[in-house]
Amino acid sequence: RLVEVSARRTGADYCRFMRGLAAAYPQAKKIVLVQDNLNTHTHAVFYQHLPAEQARALAARFEVHYTPKNASWLNMVELELSAIARQCLHQRIPTQDDLSAHVDACVAERNARRATVNWQFSLDKACEKLTRHYQKVCTANSPD
Repeated sequence: RLVEVSARRTGADYCRFMRGLAAAYPQAKKIVLVQDNLNTHTHAVFYQHLPAEQARALAARFEVHYTPKNASWLNMVELELSAIARQCLHQRIPTQDDLSAHVDACVAERNARRATVNWQFSLDKACEKLTRHYQKVCTANSPD
C-alpha cells in the first residue's frame, strides 16, 4: 500500500503521486494499476506537469486498467478505505499533517501485517456470470 493524503485531487497531485509510486518500485519495468476514471487519472496529466521526455518515460512505466463504475474489484479499495477509517479516522483530526501521520501509521501497520483481501471472484465465476447475462441480452433482442 502506498497512500498519500492531499487537500485536493488535481492533476498535479496525481502526477506527483505517480512519480512517487514509480520511484517506490525502481526495479519494476511495468506497474499494473487498477484505478477509477477520475478526469485527472490519465497519462495526459504527466505531459501537463513534466517535460515531454519525463512524461513519456513515466507513462511507459504504467499499464492502466480503468474500472467500470460498478466493478466488484472496487470493493477491495472500499475495504482498504474502511479499514483505515476504522483504525485511525474514527476521531476528529485537526490538521492535514496530523491526518497524514495517522494514515501513515495505519498503512505501515497494515503493510507490516501483510493484510490482504481474499479475492473470491474467479475467472470461471466471471465467465459463468457473463454468459448468463449475454444469454439474457441475446434473448431479449432476438427478432421473433
